[in-house]
Amino acid sequence: MLEAMSPRVGIVVRTKDRPDFLARALADVAAQAFPDWEAVVVNDGGDPERVDRVVAGSGIGDRVAVVHIAPGEGGRCVAANTGVRAVRADLVVLHDDDDRWDPRFLRETVAWLDARPEDAAVATATTIVYEELRGGRWTETSRVPFWAGMTGVSLAEMLSINRMVPIGVLYRRSLHDEVGWYDETLDAVEDWDLYLRILCRHPVGFIGGEPLAYWSQRPSVRGADANSMFEIADRHERDDARVRDRALREWVEANGPGLPLYLASAEKRILREVERMLDEQRARIVAEIYDRHPLWRRVRRLRPRRSGRTGTA
Repeated sequence: MLEAMSPRVGIVVRTKDRPDFLARALADVAAQAFPDWEAVVVNDGGDPERVDRVVAGSGIGDRVAVVHIAPGEGGRCVAANTGVRAVRADLVVLHDDDDRWDPRFLRETVAWLDARPEDAAVATATTIVYEELRGGRWTETSRVPFWAGMTGVSLAEMLSINRMVPIGVLYRRSLHDEVGWYDETLDAVEDWDLYLRILCRHPVGFIGGEPLAYWSQRPSVRGADANSMFEIADRHERDDARVRDRALREWVEANGPGLPLYLASAEKRILREVERMLDEQRARIVAEIYDRHPLWRRVRRLRPRRSGRTGTA
């Protein structure tokens, strides 16, 4: 008897004590125009019974596996790795419980990677959706583009700041065998860290135009319903620095400290020159203000003029 073929896409939904968001995420998955998917919900230390009830009532419970991680044994990276290891598909996407897709997301991203085998992953135009809790329901308050005008994914730009978010990225599962897994020593920026490792070896495609992914944000919310980028902002900064320091150590170990030392010295010289130019500009502005101000002009007119003579004839 032949073994059933694996689904094309594995969807990993990370969740913890957010049943309303989880129900919305599963409805989002069910609405996809591309049907060949499997999903695994990774409960990262939350109440198992609540998660099981939401999955059972989703209408797609027979297509969704659930993995419960015991409290204190998980974390964002552990949950991501657990979910990816649980799927069989050759294409993977992280769909965190509070984010959403356009119904065309899977269809368009799978078609892109099928047509471009050289691309390790593909990102889509993404919109940030701000929402607030009103009357017991999460209500959208506004939208803004995430990196408006973005036309592609480049390593050079990603070295500066992350321009992709998991809800908008479909990638090949085999990449983990090549570049490693989500770094479980990190509490944040685990997606950026993985994308950098991928981009050092492979191109990543980009689907522009109408957004196909929606990154939900709630800047003022804390607790279980918060976004990690606001709730653990200090750890984002810390782990950003850790990723950069690790890469710098690897460079220095392989190539010596010469180039980083030169660049650090050049940065100091540039900053000193910029400060000197700003000081000169501030002085010119102050002098111009005094020169043009009517009161200062009047004071100058009222000053007695010196004749240059020391006495009378």
